[in-house]
Amino acid sequence: MTAKSAAAAARATVYGYPRQGQGRELKKAVEGYWKGSVDADALRATAAELRRTNWRQLAEAGIHEVPTGDFSYYDHVLDTSVMVGAIPARHRAAVGLDPLDGYFAMARGTQGVAPLEMTKWFDTNYHYLVPELGPDTVFAADSGKQVGEFREALALGLTARPVLVGPITYLLLAKPAPGVAPDFDPLTLLDRLLPVYAEVLADLRAAGAEWAQLDEPALVQDRTPAELNAAERAYRELGALADRPKLLVASYFDRLGDALPVLAKAPVEGLALDFTEAAAANLDALAAVGGLPGKRLVAGVVDGRNIWRNDLTKSLAVLGTSLGLADRVDVAASCSLLHVPLDAAAERDIEPQILRWLAFARQKTREVVTLAKALAQGTDSISAQLAANRADLASRAGSPITRDPAVRARTAAVTEADARRSQPYGERTTAQRARLGLPLLPTTTIGSFPQTAELRTARADLRKNRIDTDGYEERIRAEIGEVISFQEKTGLDVLVHGEPERNDMVQYFAEQLTGYLATQHGWVQSYGTRYVRPPILAGDISRPEPMTVRWTAYAQSLTSRPVKGMLTGPVTMLAWSFVRDDQPLGDTARQVALALRDEVDDLEAAGTSVVQVDEPALRETLPLRAADREAYLSWATEAFRLTTSGVRPDTQIHTHMCYAEFGDIVQAIDDLDADVISLEAARSHMQVAGELAGHGYPREAGPGVYDIHSPRVPDADEAAALLRKGLEAIPPERLWVNPDCGLKTRGWPETRASLESLVAAARTVREELAGS
Repeated sequence: MTAKSAAAAARATVYGYPRQGQGRELKKAVEGYWKGSVDADALRATAAELRRTNWRQLAEAGIHEVPTGDFSYYDHVLDTSVMVGAIPARHRAAVGLDPLDGYFAMARGTQGVAPLEMTKWFDTNYHYLVPELGPDTVFAADSGKQVGEFREALALGLTARPVLVGPITYLLLAKPAPGVAPDFDPLTLLDRLLPVYAEVLADLRAAGAEWAQLDEPALVQDRTPAELNAAERAYRELGALADRPKLLVASYFDRLGDALPVLAKAPVEGLALDFTEAAAANLDALAAVGGLPGKRLVAGVVDGRNIWRNDLTKSLAVLGTSLGLADRVDVAASCSLLHVPLDAAAERDIEPQILRWLAFARQKTREVVTLAKALAQGTDSISAQLAANRADLASRAGSPITRDPAVRARTAAVTEADARRSQPYGERTTAQRARLGLPLLPTTTIGSFPQTAELRTARADLRKNRIDTDGYEERIRAEIGEVISFQEKTGLDVLVHGEPERNDMVQYFAEQLTGYLATQHGWVQSYGTRYVRPPILAGDISRPEPMTVRWTAYAQSLTSRPVKGMLTGPVTMLAWSFVRDDQPLGDTARQVALALRDEVDDLEAAGTSVVQVDEPALRETLPLRAADREAYLSWATEAFRLTTSGVRPDTQIHTHMCYAEFGDIVQAIDDLDADVISLEAARSHMQVAGELAGHGYPREAGPGVYDIHSPRVPDADEAAALLRKGLEAIPPERLWVNPDCGLKTRGWPETRASLESLVAAARTVREELAGS
């Protein structure tokens, strides 16, 4: 096909869409089901209506081929485990009794059965449920969800394309099941898995699917020759199937590298590639292998992960270059739109000038459609849209909101000494132990306590002027008093104020820093029914006044035990925001770090002896390619040290990380130079403790003994068993006892019971150590 005919064939599509609904209807229905106020039929009806609404919106916007199968009650990787029959043995009885309840048991656990491990989906803030596989795993196809949702779209008269997690990515995301040797490689199960995919694909073809999309984002990471050979074999075998839809293999988040020629030569009918930012290297690589003659190319030119208006002219240049590299070129976002909010038009509190700069899922869909129209009909067909787009981009580039000379001067003046503590850890720890006087195996929590309905109502009442500031703050003081009293009675050693005034660990700070914008309806799924509203980093960052000092000092006035000051670190402030794309991330990180440094210094001046600066996103933001990691870790660890290095030696600096593969960044954790780190470890059975020990990590650490993302309450014996396992790797004088993460998502009854178990476990193990 000529470039001209490829352009004429251009159509618009997307790989996935936000699931929650404009009013987070899915969250409310699922949580209602868990509470027993919504039955299964009502939950299914809500889900079906949300799917229909999404597909209609896409079709009405001009999307030619809507995705199906991307919708999920909890997580699409968990859905894949169900599709291939990879149900852990401990959950089979529950799934057999009631598939829906069993599904949620795998996600959340029950009082007697632990859930699947949860971790980050590549370098996003979305969490997936990790498949558990072993040499005895038997796969069995269950295509009911995929076929059912595809048929729903067909019934609306739409052209639809089922979307599945690809077999290579599924196996590369998996871990050995409990009791299986840790060196077991799930990829050895490929020959068992491929017939299951073949059966699902045949079922989809029988239902009328012309195309099916197999997502393989794991192939944008560095892969061994054996893994690339597995990918070649998988798509050679799937491509050879007689009874299947046409196959579109999709990758996103980065460049494909060595995997691109493997997929280009595979007997599949199409590839979907990310052509944004660093992944633009895909275009050169595609040309180097001779393109995709006789195949379909879906070009992801609209950023599916950030919220800025697309540069249509730039995207059209990329698309123009892609013409001639494939038999047909279609236009898409770079990845699923799951990672952005639904609709910028719903925002009423953002200045109209700034709103022009933003594109959420619905706006991005229109951008994709506009670009497809230009590719098919010529740029004259979108002349009005191009003019408006140029004006929007110029408005942002020329706005004084984006630049603050004082912030830039301060950042430029930073020296290497500013990011170093005044004394080495060995000297600091002696001073800190003398000041704090803590027992062996000190107990603490990560920071937040339950965000009750009363607290949320108080915040809503303040926003709507139903109560005044004095009334709201009285409620916050009362909550802090209750949290401090509970911790003292329970026997915790280092306390927290519970963060009752905070809506979110990033948004709370963003609302008090210059340069950030907050949304009212910009919800994005983090995991399950947990949705966050990432703030938008639009300009240079500074701190006009203290943000946390007053409430921390008030909590400290209620107790003689140390109360931690609680801050979110600079990397996490970036990772859990929509960042500006007009300057390097490292420059933005230094601006945030300097603003937070002022807060740390003010906390110390107010008498705070322990300051925790959380960096759960340090691993999450790690580039997917090893070649890009050194530069990232250099500025990321420097930003943390710049935040924390202005304090005295006897002020103890903590950090916290959760739900990530920590083994990949142990050296970076060391480079942070924090005095204490707390880490998620309960679901992964203390894996991180061994990783720290293997590295020779010299500082104090608290691998979690309580999984806060499950409603189950661990008893003291279970917590003690995990603590003993931690002691196999970390000596008692450097081991802390804490939950995996903050407690804001838990209720008070389970929080009380779990922390009582945690403290009792610490006492038991202390006694064992004293008697040994």
